[in-house]
Amino acid sequence: MHTEWQNERKFVVTYLPVGLLKKARSMCMREGYLAIQSEHQVQISDCGGRYSMTIRRGKRLKIEETEIPLSAEQFQQMWPLTQHLRIEKSRYRVELVDHRLSLDVFGRHLQGLIMATALFDSEISRQQFTLPDYADFEVTHRREYQNEHLARVGMPASPALLNTY
Repeated sequence: MHTEWQNERKFVVTYLPVGLLKKARSMCMREGYLAIQSEHQVQISDCGGRYSMTIRRGKRLKIEETEIPLSAEQFQQMWPLTQHLRIEKSRYRVELVDHRLSLDVFGRHLQGLIMATALFDSEISRQQFTLPDYADFEVTHRREYQNEHLARVGMPASPALLNTY
């Protein structure tokens, strides 16, 4: 079991520079929610064959996460309980000059949505972060772009922000 605080900023990606994803490491991910409350979530994940349960507390900018490893069998037993509360995405790790960015290319009912997430170890690094030009719409504070909301409700009503990637 591992617990840490996440200090993050999230952005909608409006376009992808040619060749950006070819240089990046990628992983297919499935996430399903067992419980969703305003400031607490319980989620199970399959991150490229690594299974876990994550308990989150907090909102938006600062979130406490406790991750518990699961076996493939445990994950498969719980996965049916997440029906209608799931997201699927491919995650790409992109190295920037001073930071690492996760690009999530969503699939299935969220096809066309691409989001970038930057994690920070301090408030100073968070404030000094230079955003790449392809991710110019910050959604850190927008509930409809949080993963648990995307899983429950689906695509946000901002069609101009969607990609045809």
